[in-house]
Parts: sequence; structure tokens; C-alpha cells
Amino acid sequence: MMNDNQENANLKEDWGGDGRGRMNLSGRSTAISPDYIPRQYQLFDSNTVPEILDWRIEGMPDTVPFATRRLLSWHNCGASTSRVSLPPQFTAPAGIFTADLEIFVLSGVIQIGEWQLDKHGYSFIPAGVRVGPWKVLGDEPVEILWMENGAVPFKYEASEIDNSDARMNEFIPALDSKLLPWGKTETTQFEVAKKKYLRKDNNGGGVWLIVILPHYDGHYPMIQCYNEEGYCLAGYVDLDDYRLVKDHFWYCPSFDILPRHITDDGCLAFVRVDRDLSKPGVVLSYKDRL
Repeated sequence: MMNDNQENANLKEDWGGDGRGRMNLSGRSTAISPDYIPRQYQLFDSNTVPEILDWRIEGMPDTVPFATRRLLSWHNCGASTSRVSLPPQFTAPAGIFTADLEIFVLSGVIQIGEWQLDKHGYSFIPAGVRVGPWKVLGDEPVEILWMENGAVPFKYEASEIDNSDARMNEFIPALDSKLLPWGKTETTQFEVAKKKYLRKDNNGGGVWLIVILPHYDGHYPMIQCYNEEGYCLAGYVDLDDYRLVKDHFWYCPSFDILPRHITDDGCLAFVRVDRDLSKPGVVLSYKDRL
């Protein structure tokens, strides 16, 4: 099965990339737009998205407790981003997944095999890597950004070993983002900002935290020649008349014109993109709005 999965894993990005990053951020629908709308920036409060109250990963045993899920964005190939809440005393057996999985903890503590993840912890689990068992620790639910990346149906399969062709070199069991240093953003539009890389993918894009420092003013709208989605963790930033605050989610298709960004107090966000932003011409100022 893994050979078939890997053969179908690379859907081309709509900006011309070959899909090596496997995030499948091109052509996504969102909770506020079930049909994909090219070049339309979408922002919404994830708390307003209806919850699926009896969600369970396909293939998991019936003994695994239900979780709740808010589906934020998705691709027809099967990739998706959700906000998932696992109840206290949640447990699930070890096994493998048929597609890549990324998780970012918003609150609570979870044990995954030998590792623990707490607030702002991150893990990347390539298809076929055996992980678990899973257990929520403490009396509070664990809230997670749950990102299924593959171009094949995502499901759990019981296994005592890793698949022979699993990409073990890409496995990130447990990353505590609080221990990572802040670095440069690599784009001129966000010089007054700092970035923490959580993962770099094969085409130079990846996953990071960004903090926009207080008193930031981008002055102009900008064109992003790549696909991006993100989630506000703290603070705020104004985009024209929309205020992006905690728990708000955004999806930005490639070549969209983004509004001017302004904040007095600063903003912390989780971001995923499918292209290397350090390349010339990937982010462009747009001074003459129509």
C-alpha cells in the first residue's frame, strides 16, 4: 500500500510547484466556502465552525472514545486541517497512518508513545511510521490543530512495526516550540517580525510560528505567490477592516492580494506555506490597488 500512497502523494501546486512538500494547500475549500475560490483570501473565527461531536479516525477500534472536530480547510484529494478536541482520559492504540500527519497542540497535554506534547508542541508523523499509544494526560481536554497531508484517504492501521518504506528521516516525534530560537522571516514585508521554523519541507516551504512585533505597519497590500494557511494564537493584526484575533483561521490561495497589515500590540500565529519564501518575487508589494 505504501508504494501506491507515495506514487500519488505529489499533487502539483497551482503556482507551478511539483508537490514535493505533500501539504496539498492548493485549491482548498474552507468552512466558509465549500467550493474552492481562486485568489480569495478567507478569514474566519474557528469557534463559529460547527463541531462534529462523534469524530473518530477511520480504522480506529470502536473502543477509542469519540473526539470533536471542527473542519477548517480541505482538499478533494483527502488532505485537511481541523481543530480537534480529545476528551480527558482519551486513549488510542499504537499504529500507523496511511498519509502524513502534523499536529500542533493548542492546549492540554498528550502522551504519544514515549513523548509528551503540551501547549505549542508540534509533531510530524510521515505515513507508515508507527506511533503511540496515545493518551490525554490530566483532567483537561487536549485541543490540537490536526493536519492530514496526504493525497490518499487518511486512516489508521494497526501495526507493530514501521512500514519498510516510511520516511523515518522526516519524523519529528515531539518538538517543544518554546525551546526554539527566533530567527528572521526572510521576507522584506515582514522585517519587523520573527519566525520559528517547526519543519522545512522538501521544496523550501514549511511550518513555523511567526510573531509580528508591536507597532507594525505593512504600509501596502501584497501579493503572495504561494498558498498559505494559518491560525492566530495570541494578539491581533488588522487587515483592512477585519481584525484577526485568537482562534481565527485564514486560508490564502496563491496570487491573492492581501490587505495592508497593521497592529499596535503584536500578533503570534501558526503558519503553513507550500513554497520557499526566501526566493525573489515570491512576496510582492502592491501599491496601486484597483
